[in-house]
Amino acid sequence: MGLLYTKFYMDFNGDEWKQISNNPIIFQAIKDDVSLEVEDVSHKSYKINFKSGGKLNMFRVTGKFRLTWNDDDVA
Repeated sequence: MGLLYTKFYMDFNGDEWKQISNNPIIFQAIKDDVSLEVEDVSHKSYKINFKSGGKLNMFRVTGKFRLTWNDDDVA
């Protein structure tokens, strides 16, 4: 399972992602090889490529966002 913390809210392109849950917040990739660039709380940048159907969970934690995903969902 992947895990990152970021201080930045992320916008998801409606052509590539759809929100499938509000509580918890879950986004699902609707295309293959959807790229997501994330800067973590230590200012390291990561580029994650999701397969079609891949899910990203977003939890709001005090002052930051916790992002998790299943390793099988990334390309």
